[in-house]
Amino acid sequence: MADINASGTLDEALERLHKTGPELKGGWLSNHAPMAVEALARHGQAPVVHPWVDRYSARLDDLPGTTTRITEKNWREALGDVRRLGDWTAFFARLVAEQPWRDVLARWWPRLLPGIAASATHPAIRVGHAVRTLLTDGETAPRVAELAQALGYWAARHQLLPAPVTPAGALGPAEALAALPPVPDQSGDVLHRLAQLPTAPGWPAASNALRPAAGPEEAHDLLVALVRAATCRYAEYGHGNPVMLVHAATAPNAVLRTLPALPRALWAASATAAWAASAAVMSAYAPAAPMELRPAVPGTAGEAFERAAAHGDAHAIKLTDTALDVLAAAPPGSVHATGALAAVAVSCELIDPA
Repeated sequence: MADINASGTLDEALERLHKTGPELKGGWLSNHAPMAVEALARHGQAPVVHPWVDRYSARLDDLPGTTTRITEKNWREALGDVRRLGDWTAFFARLVAEQPWRDVLARWWPRLLPGIAASATHPAIRVGHAVRTLLTDGETAPRVAELAQALGYWAARHQLLPAPVTPAGALGPAEALAALPPVPDQSGDVLHRLAQLPTAPGWPAASNALRPAAGPEEAHDLLVALVRAATCRYAEYGHGNPVMLVHAATAPNAVLRTLPALPRALWAASATAAWAASAAVMSAYAPAAPMELRPAVPGTAGEAFERAAAHGDAHAIKLTDTALDVLAAAPPGSVHATGALAAVAVSCELIDPA
């Protein structure tokens, strides 16, 4: 794994991207660049970061302006109001300038966590990438600013799942994911699909069949198992929607990456929210049957990420980044190691290259 501090490329790229907004031109689709460049720089692809940003920048919107100042007294009325995106961005920029970023995160994580479904989980994923860099590579102004922008995006797009999820069963993540029913109408956008969850036959029982985490360590282990299961399941079922099903793995991995920066008292609730997000995406998009033919699997982690970087799509890059976490923890040649590499192959085969 590359030294992310070696060239300054990541910080330079983040500074460029912080002049743009968190969504693409012409709609609510998320700006994936901050997440993708963090993964590229981390996995030895720093030379391609700026060319990648050059190509992607044509799709980006301007940084939104401010209207009314958000404060600790009035934030609740602005939560989930995308018209206040600029206000939320400015609010978190002020907070991280005045307080340690860990304190800001610890206070706002439980406020934002119920809205993990916001913008198809992208704000939470962006937070996970930002926190990973801060924890493993140190604090710089662009990295702290990236966390602030990610939190602001999450607050502006905050969205509750339409069906509450309370794990109370005995299944592990792999078994629980396999038991989830599809929503009746797997067409339309993500909001249309998620709206069907409360009345989807079998959804309440299946979504609650996961075993609950009794404490922080169990929550951590549950998240590790969930990320592994969702990644390996993508290798078989990713063809249902190769882009959207990426988030069933990357969203819980973002939560897992954030845990070390959070008070341990928040870990169990974090695992529950991550499961709810992953389960919702899986029911919304997973097909009934696995793929019959799958592409050739890369042999090593290095080859896998080189393939994703050459492919160029942000979703393929981010899924590969998560798959390499699974691969690093799996015994060589195990079913989980093979599944993680197969997920990379499927994403690069089925997602349109950039």
